[in-house]
Parts: sequence; C-alpha cells; structure tokens
Amino acid sequence: MSKVSQAPSLASSGLLASYKPLPGVADEMIDPSGAVRPGWETLLHTLDQIGPEKLATRFARANQYLLDAGVFYRVYDENGTQEREWPLAHIPILINEADWQTITAGLTQRADLLEEIVADIYGETKLIRDGILPPDLIASNPEFLHPLAGVKPASGHFLHFCAFELGRAPDGRWWVLGDRTQAASGAGFALENRVATTRALSDISGAMNVHRLAGFFKDFRDSLQSLVTDPQGRAAILTPGPNNETYFEHAYIARYLGFMLLEGDDLTVSNGRVMVRTVSGLKPIDVLWRRMDAAYMDPLELKTDSWIGTPGIVGALRQQSVSLVNALGSGILETRALLAFLPAISKALHNRDLALPSIATWWCGQEKERKHVMDRLDQMMVGPALSTRLPFEDVDATMLGSSLDADARAALLARLEKDGRGLVGQEKVKLSTTPVYVDGKLEPRPFVLRVFAARHKDGWSFMPGGFARVGRTMDTAAIAMQRGGQAADVWITSSGSVPKDTLLPREDDTFRRNVPGTLPSRAAENLMWMGRYIERAEGTARILRACHARYAEAANMETPLLDEMRAYLKPLGVNLDTAIPKGLQRSIDGAMLSAGRVRDRFSPDGWLALRDLSKTIHRFSDAVSPGDDATRAMTIILRKLAGFSGLVHENMYRFTGWRFLEIGRRLERGIQMTRILATLSRDDAAEGALEMLLEIGDSVMTHRRQYSVYSGRLSVLDLLGLDPLNPRSIIFQLDALKTEFGLLPARDADTHMPQFSKEVLRLHTELAIMEANDLTPEKLETIEFELGNLSNMISDTYFA
Repeated sequence: MSKVSQAPSLASSGLLASYKPLPGVADEMIDPSGAVRPGWETLLHTLDQIGPEKLATRFARANQYLLDAGVFYRVYDENGTQEREWPLAHIPILINEADWQTITAGLTQRADLLEEIVADIYGETKLIRDGILPPDLIASNPEFLHPLAGVKPASGHFLHFCAFELGRAPDGRWWVLGDRTQAASGAGFALENRVATTRALSDISGAMNVHRLAGFFKDFRDSLQSLVTDPQGRAAILTPGPNNETYFEHAYIARYLGFMLLEGDDLTVSNGRVMVRTVSGLKPIDVLWRRMDAAYMDPLELKTDSWIGTPGIVGALRQQSVSLVNALGSGILETRALLAFLPAISKALHNRDLALPSIATWWCGQEKERKHVMDRLDQMMVGPALSTRLPFEDVDATMLGSSLDADARAALLARLEKDGRGLVGQEKVKLSTTPVYVDGKLEPRPFVLRVFAARHKDGWSFMPGGFARVGRTMDTAAIAMQRGGQAADVWITSSGSVPKDTLLPREDDTFRRNVPGTLPSRAAENLMWMGRYIERAEGTARILRACHARYAEAANMETPLLDEMRAYLKPLGVNLDTAIPKGLQRSIDGAMLSAGRVRDRFSPDGWLALRDLSKTIHRFSDAVSPGDDATRAMTIILRKLAGFSGLVHENMYRFTGWRFLEIGRRLERGIQMTRILATLSRDDAAEGALEMLLEIGDSVMTHRRQYSVYSGRLSVLDLLGLDPLNPRSIIFQLDALKTEFGLLPARDADTHMPQFSKEVLRLHTELAIMEANDLTPEKLETIEFELGNLSNMISDTYFA
C-alpha cells in the first residue's frame, strides 16, 4: 500500500499526489498508519486516466441529471422557504466489505438494544426502577409522549426503520455520533446520489464491484406489506406536506416503492380504524411509514396546535388497528443525554460492551458526571441534554469549552452548578474527513456517514452504502444541509461479484396484474386543478398570441377589437398591455403547485416538461416586448404546453387519476370556449372578431374546408359550439366529460347515477339538438355557468 506520512506524496502526480490529509484527524482515504485504504488507489488512478476536462464533463452530467429530475432540498431562512438544488459531492466515499461487516454487526447490536430501551420506557420501566435510567431524563423529555405509555405496537416492535450517524476516530475505528429513530430521512436521497454518481462513474463502479441498493428497499417494502392484516388494507407513507425540507424524498420513495403518499388531512379515524379518504370512499390503512415527527401526529392528544396531523390516531394505536413505522414515542431514543447511559444499559441487559461505541457523553444531572465535565471543560462540548440534534447541527446551543472567554466560561460553570440536569457534556471530537474534488484536485472535508437499517422477519438489514453529508469547507457546522452542506454517494466495494438486485420480480416469478390503487381525494383534486390550470394557460396564451399578432400588424393597441379583448381579459387578471401578463404566469404556477402536491403520481418526464414550461415563461416575463416579440413568445409557450399535454396523454396510465386530470382539462376548455364565444360572436362585436375566434379556437383551416360558402357568425358558432368532431368545440368537451364521468368510481357503493352524470347528460343532449342560431350570448353564458357548476358537483362528491 502507498504511504502518506513517510513519503512526500502518495504518487508522483495526479489526484493522489494532490491530497494532503489533515494531521491528527481521521481520514476516510488514509488510514492511521498513512496507508491508502482499499479501493481508493484504483478509483483515483482511473479518475486520473479520465483527465480533468472529461471528468468535469462527467460531473456536469451528474449535476444535470439531478437538475432534470427535480431533486431539491427545502431550505428555511429569514425570507421563508426556498428549494435548493441538490448539492452532490462527486467523489464517492469507499468502504470495503470487511469494514462494512464490522459496522453492520455493531449496528445490529445497537438497534436491538434501542428496541429494548424504548419498549421498556413505554412499558415496564424496569430501567428506571433499577436506577439505570434517571426518571428526570424521561419524565421531563418533550419526546416522551405520555398518552403512549403502556401502548404496545400492533406490529410487536417499536422500531422498523432507523439511521445511525457515524464517524471515524483517529485510530480508525468507527463510533456513533447519534441515532435517528424518529423519522430518519436520506434514504431516497441516497438512491438519487447513486443514480447521479453512476451517470458520471458507471464504468468505475462496475469494475469495483459496488453493492447495489435496490435489494435493501425490496426487502423493506416486502416487510411493510407483511404487516398489512386486512385484505382491504394497505401500506402508505405519511408526509407533513410539500413545505417539508425533505418532501422530494417522500414523493420519490413513494413512487419507487409503489406506496400511496398521504398527508394528515387525507386520513380520518372511524370506529378505531385509520382510514384514507379516497374518491371511492373511506379505505382502511394498516401500515403508515411516517415521515412526520410524532408530536404533530394527533392534535387531539399530542400537539394541540398541529395542522398536519390526524385527530384520533393515538386512539387507533391503543386498539392496535394500525402499525406505525416507527412507533410514536420512539424519537426519545435520539435524546443526546441518552448516549451517556447506553454502555451501562448494554452491560445490565446483556453483560457486554457496545461493539460500536458512542461519542463519550456525560449527563450533568448527576453530581459525579457534572464534576467530571466541569473539571475537564476545555476538552468538552456542552449542550442541551434533551436535544435530538448532533452537536455540529446545534452550534447555536452547543458550546466548546476551549473557545470560551473568562466571562462565558464562568457563566457556563455557574449554569452547570445550577441546572446541570438540562445540560450534557460530550468529548470534543474532530470529525473525520474524506476527499472532495475542488478545482481539479482533492481536498479533505469533514463528513458524517448515515447508515440505514430496516427490520425484516429475520432481524435487521442495512442499506449497503448510505448517505454521507460532507462539508463545503472545514467548518463542521457547514455539514448540515440547512447550512450549505453537500451529499456524497457511499460505495461498499467487494473483491468479488455482487448480486444484481432490483425491485423487479425474477423472470421465473409468477405474477398478477394488480388493479391500480385507490386514489386519495386530495390527489384527485390536485390532478383536476392541474388540468384546469394547464388548459387555462393554453386558452390565455392563444388569446394573447392573436391579440399581439394584430398589434404587430396595426402598430396600435387602441383598436376596437383589442379594446374589447382588453375588457374581456381584465376580470380574468390578465393585462393585455403586458407582453407576459401575471395572470398567465399564475396559471402555470398553479399547475406547478398542483403537480408538486402529487409528485409521487407524476412521472419524471412530466415534471421536467412542466418545470421547463415554468422556467420559460418566467424567463420571458422581463425579456419580451408587446407585438411581434410577444407573438413569437406565445407560440413557444403554446408549443411547450402542447408537448406537456401530449406527454401526459400518451404516457399516463388510464387510472382514476388520469380521469380527474382529463376532467379538469375538458371543464376548463369548455368554460374558456363558451366565454370567448359569448363575447366575440355578438352581432355588435368589433370588426375582425370572428376571424380572431377561429384563430383562438385553432380552427381556421377546418372552417375553410367545412364551410365552402362563408356564412358568417353562424358557421363559427356551429364549428366552435356544436361540431362533435372538433376537439375545440363545446359539445366535444361535454361528450368527453360524459364518458369520463361514467367511468368514475361510485361513492360508498351507491348504485344510482350521480347528479353530475345526470347534469352532463342533460347539457350534452340540449346542445346536440341545438342549431347554431340558438347559441345566443345569453345562452352561452348559461352554459358557462352550468359547466362551472359541474366542477362544483365533482368537488362536492369527491373532494369535500
């Protein structure tokens, strides 16, 4: 093996030679003896062969994938929230198989111990009665949920999915910085890290026998499905909603595993059962993988001001009618002070030491431990005892003894004496480092490895790799994603071939085609409104293109026809004198918002097309002038809208969700057409109104072919109102609505024809027997109202 400390460089040239590990700090590439750890020389030698220019191209390809896939992390600051593009550190972290086996063996022991501890805290409390755990640490802990005391999980286990934060000690051994048992995040991001890194380094990962991640998720999916006990029950993922910092991951994992993604409002508790509100009525939920902190789950018995929970869910847990992953209350295991007691608990319960020790911790609520911390303050980090954050994540509340001035030191010592039980002392540690690619060379940066564990019928399985947070600078506080940290893929390398795991069934597996899952009412509502917003944007863009084309020809926006259109658009929030009106942008933004709330049901291609449309229209907003410039811009927007609509129409599975999307489009197109017809088909309409109508209705050529002898207003009304073959006509929309309404699920086994089906049938029949001269402006306004009323009926039936 190559050496660092005994030689001027690891190699005479290249990335290995450029790397300068920090003295006295554990490094992921260089072991304590100065040798390069297994795999790293192979990786860096291959990167050197690729060369800086091609490497930059490869890394740009990985970044572009993440951008195209819409991977983001929500950041909170004083200005509110914003989506931050996913920051990938392109050099993966390598861990050899033997080292990995040591990690997983130690974490298996730790996960089992944590399960025993939380079961005891909410059960027999033997650890407290035997004096191993101080009662104050539990009773005063906000993560101890009193309503859950004595409640046993329906699954028989409190913990099903955990994560562990790891770092290397200077001697090269791994130790645990913290446990994540509340609602561990990062697994979905780990998948995206792997895909992006593989886009850049696929030839290298294949040659180095990197373990795949899919097998871990397949086993966990099967484990969750095994907890479903009701033939009608189902497993789902519970999210706090789109404003959560890791919402992208929630949607991604739901889509990847094929689970419903639900919010608290989607659920209700009926007769002690957790039920999801769907367009087919209430359906039972047996398993919820929650990505929401426990305190927010039930405003009835937990955090009373929670707007994202489900009232009564704690009562359902008492009746053991639903399994939560993880059980409510398991977040208490993340308490920083609990690390101080894990060694003693392991000794008391199993008479053995922890295979992977925690960072040395002393709870200052005990006299001996408090004195130890005070006497060695320069070697300590002191922070809140009940914090569930790592010290470097909690820099505003965690103090480094060696960095305090005399006054601050005296104040901290006084606080330790007065309120020691509220504080914890931890050994001052330097986070281990890993190589990061910076300006064509490697530099060390601090990192924390997050390892994921999932329970299955035989024990625990571990994601072979994981998710590493890496600092952009040597400041350890900058590792946190909220403070600008990066994420790196983690490769578990093997000396031999590795299984090619996939979520797909094996070739010889039997299969059956499942009926598409029931659709939550909230998802259906967002899909319908997405359809309406897209169609509204298209209708507005067609009107604006027609108007700006006439302005370009006349060089005057003050013509009678444009004045009429200006008055028509103003109540709709669209300013004709602006090239890209805010009203048009709001329609696209509305479609983005609705699509964002159903990301788990939206294909990456569809999301990319919609995102591209949004970026285009916002880019045009300050760069386009009225007239010919705006006409061309509207043509581009219409082309992108058509591309998105075509993608959805051709690629989206024809399940219930597609029907609501289609219903939204048809309702909005019908409303738009009746409204513009009522305005521009009047006898006293401005000159050129009928020609504009045909252009807006994309029916100029059809009109010329269908009506050889021009018959004026009536022919336009016939084509845009009553022609069943014209996809822009009112009756065409009603025909499509009639079909889709007939295929919607019945509510709660109701066998009667629903009122909205009766209404659309009546309206369709009425138009089918009309003549063009029956379509007076007054009649068209009535039809517009009735179409809007159909939308209300759908909402009242399926969304209320």
